[in-house]
Amino acid sequence: MPAVSPRARILALCSAPVLALLAVAAFAPLPFTVAQPGSTVNVLGADRGKQVISVSGSDTRKTTGQLRMTTILATGPDATVRLKDVISGWFATDRAVMPHDSVYVGGTTKEIERHNAEEMRESQSSATSAALGYLHRSPRDVKVTLRLADVGGPSAGLLFSLGVIDKLDGDGRGGDLTGGRTIAGTGTIDAKGKVGAVGGVPLKTQAAKRDGATVFLVPKAECADATAELPKGLRLIPVSTLKGAVTALRALRSGGAVPHC
Repeated sequence: MPAVSPRARILALCSAPVLALLAVAAFAPLPFTVAQPGSTVNVLGADRGKQVISVSGSDTRKTTGQLRMTTILATGPDATVRLKDVISGWFATDRAVMPHDSVYVGGTTKEIERHNAEEMRESQSSATSAALGYLHRSPRDVKVTLRLADVGGPSAGLLFSLGVIDKLDGDGRGGDLTGGRTIAGTGTIDAKGKVGAVGGVPLKTQAAKRDGATVFLVPKAECADATAELPKGLRLIPVSTLKGAVTALRALRSGGAVPHC
């Protein structure tokens, strides 16, 4: 039997702890979340039998086309994500690996659910204020109710605002803001109409294309993320304000110049 060299013995001793660490890492839970394209909802229509946007105190228009808000579907806050899940997620085009804390804010599941619900309520309030402010309507005269089941967070804000505008005023020239198209998008919005970034855009564009959208409104700051894995046949329109989004949709309908990423 050949003698084992000192160098071989040293390599064997050094590699043993490394292999042990890799074995532990393969089975240990990691601080990541794996996400994939989620559902989309037409805010001009109904969700689970109830209108997403209801208006009282003012006449509303009969709309055509769709305005679809988009979501991502992520592993739950208490889910165990292991090394194999992370590696497979990195190499899949229909999944994304994201830091747990970038998706969930809070400690317990109940705290996270409360936080997401509160963000949705604030988003709905801001969206209503932005839309009515754009239309120069008083919230004392026009009451808007927004309903969306099982969706939390602020990322539907832009689409809520556009939906309110389309129901009350359309494109301002007698036509639909959508031009009859299926338009999807994402973006937070504040009461003054400023559009903010949301994250998960490449997955949301996939969900939009899957559900029939041909146009996707994306926060301008996330153009690079959106173009990286853009589905074929989906047109991106970058927006930074509610006014800019309405102007772009009007131009799209009339054949004018439309911003692009």
